[in-house]
Order: sequence, then structure tokens, then C-alpha cells
Amino acid sequence: MGNPLGALKHKNFLYYMIGMLISTMGTWMQNIAQPWLAYKLTDSAFLLGLVSAMQYLPVLLFSLFAGVLIDRFPKKKLLLITQSASLLIALVLALLVWTERIRFWHLLVTSAALGIINTLDMPVRQSFLVELVGKDDLMNAIALNSAVFNLSRTLGPAIAGIVMNIWGIATCFFINSASFAAVLISLFFISTLQTQKPEKKDESIFSNIAEGLRYIRKNKILFVTVLILAVVGTFAPNFNVLVPVFSVRILNQAETGYGLLMACIGIGSFIGAMLIASLSKTGPKKFVLLVVPIFVGAALILTGLTRIYALSGIALAITGFFFIMFTSNANSELQMHTDSEHLGRVMSVYTLVFAGSTPIGNLYAGIIAQKLNASLGFIACGGIILLLMLPIYLFLSSPDKKDSAQK
Repeated sequence: MGNPLGALKHKNFLYYMIGMLISTMGTWMQNIAQPWLAYKLTDSAFLLGLVSAMQYLPVLLFSLFAGVLIDRFPKKKLLLITQSASLLIALVLALLVWTERIRFWHLLVTSAALGIINTLDMPVRQSFLVELVGKDDLMNAIALNSAVFNLSRTLGPAIAGIVMNIWGIATCFFINSASFAAVLISLFFISTLQTQKPEKKDESIFSNIAEGLRYIRKNKILFVTVLILAVVGTFAPNFNVLVPVFSVRILNQAETGYGLLMACIGIGSFIGAMLIASLSKTGPKKFVLLVVPIFVGAALILTGLTRIYALSGIALAITGFFFIMFTSNANSELQMHTDSEHLGRVMSVYTLVFAGSTPIGNLYAGIIAQKLNASLGFIACGGIILLLMLPIYLFLSSPDKKDSAQK
């Protein structure tokens, strides 16, 4: 066990983490308020899933193009653009809710607009970390970044549930809009490390995308990691669709109870991220990459079987713990085995399979919750993860692939 806070010795990373902590708390407040608002407007689990799907559909469609931009332009400037645009979108949504002019189609439009911004923002933020800490402390930085995200995931939902109950949903959107300023301020104080700049090639965007995909396919470690990420990233993180419906229809909870359930996911995730941060000096773990997805699927099934509020919170915390252990480890695996020339494109594929697949998972979970119930939604998500991991294990056990899994 090493120092879980080792990457904070880098001043640039410390500034960035402070800004991200404030910003992601605001983001999680909106992430709690928006699905609750959508469900209140429509009383439909399917339409709730559609709102979330619209936010991630642009990621599915355009992530690969974003990777080319990231490899061509300074990441800090791209972050200034994406964070400013996110601030404006959140402000528009806040004003619509505050003036009581909000309609369901507004949620679809603003979700899609935010999704377009996130298509670029997510892989930029992931690939930006190496410019703050270098390769030696990269895994620790990735885990701490995940820990900050999940600390916000713990505090944000709990605060959002209280804020919605006392001051209304619009307040959550206003707070989120203001929180983006924290990242913008931190970026002005950051001077990134000098990294190797790839030679600019006179190639089309599609040629650059194809080159990045070939790079992943030829690197067996990257390829296997992407395969497992596609499975877990599609069917595990459907909490924003299932938990609101599960809270209301199964556990008979209101806003505060719903917010606390989402906070439980954050608590488990934060603990998982700090564990990975403590183990970061020894590098990514093969066990976490290959076995922990089974634990994620089992924890989702366990959540679907609970009917007591406290037990549901514990089951969600366990799910968050294993889920973030896997994603932090997989993220580190990708970045530590990728050269600087291809980092943006590799992380755009990470975003594609991890976040871009969310519309598929959201609609899958939303339809099951609508037609059957939210409990079966959790069970179906966990079950399909277990099922889809089987062909991956068969792929790895074949003679020509076994060696790649052991490297």
C-alpha cells in the first residue's frame, strides 16, 4: 500500500482537483435533479431513459472524431471551451425550470447539447492528467480523479435531495452552472508539463481515426481492456434510470430518500477509488480487470433483490465500490500502455465504449423498468454482464490470446 495522495504533490494537479471537486459536486446535483424532473414531468421510466440516452447519444456518434481533435490541439484550450459551454447550457436549463417554462422536449434538447460538449470534454479530461503529473504518478492521479468524482457523487446527491425538497429543482441547476467557474479559474493557474508533440501529418480525419483503431487492435492489452469496458460501461451505470423508479415504486421514497440512495453509490465508489489509489505504485491489476466485472454484475443482481431501504443503500454502495475499482484500473491500463501520439484517440475510444454506449444501456434498463419493474431492471443489467463476460473469457483462453492477458 502506497501513499494514496501522492499525485497531489504536483501543484498543477492540486489546482485542477480543487476546481473539479467543486464542479463535479454541481454536476452531480444536476444529475440528480434532471432525472427526477423528467420522471415528474412524464411519469414514464422509458421517457426518463430517453433523456439520459439523448445526453450520451452524441458520445456514441462523435467520440472517434473528438479523439482526432484532442491529438491535434492543446488540451487546456479545449477544456476552457468545453467548460464554458457547459456553464451556459446549465444556466439555460436553470432559467427554464425557474420560470416554470420547462417542457419535456427542453430536457431532450439540453441533454443532447450537453452530450455534444461532453463528447469532447470527457476524453480531454482523461488525457489531460498525464500533462499534470507525468507517467510515473499517472495511475495515482487517475484514481484520485475518480475519488474526487465519487466524493462529489456522495455529497452532491445528498445535498441535491435536500435542496430540491426545500428550495426546488431550479436551485440545483443554478448551482451547477456556477460550479463550472471553479474549473475555469483553476485552468488559468495551471502550466502543463512539456509532453512529446506528435508530428502533424497531412491526413484526413477518417485516416486518423482508422490509424487509432488499428493501434488499439494491434495492442492486445488495449484491445481486451476495451472489450470488457464495452460490457461493463453499457450495462452497469444505469443508476440514473433505475434508481429514481426503484425509489418511488419499490421503496416508496421521496426526493431526500432518492438522493441518499444515489449518495450510497458515491460512498462505495469513493472507497473503491481510494483503494486503487493506494495500490497505484504497483500498476494496474489483472485480477481487477478480469474478475471484478463479475462482482459488479452480482452486486447489481443483489440490488434488484432488496426491498428494505437500508439494504438497498448497502447493495448500491457495494456496486459502486466494484464498479469504480474496475473503471479506474481499466483507465490506467489504457493510458499507461498508450504513447502520447495516440493518447487522445485511445481515450476517445474509452469514452465511446464507456459513456457512448450509455444510450443502449439506458434504453435497455428503461424499457425493462417500464414494462416490468425497476427491480428486474437491476437484475437484467447484472445478468447480461455475467453472460457477456463468458465469450470474453473464451477469447482470452484461446491459445493465441492467453499470452496477451498475462502481459
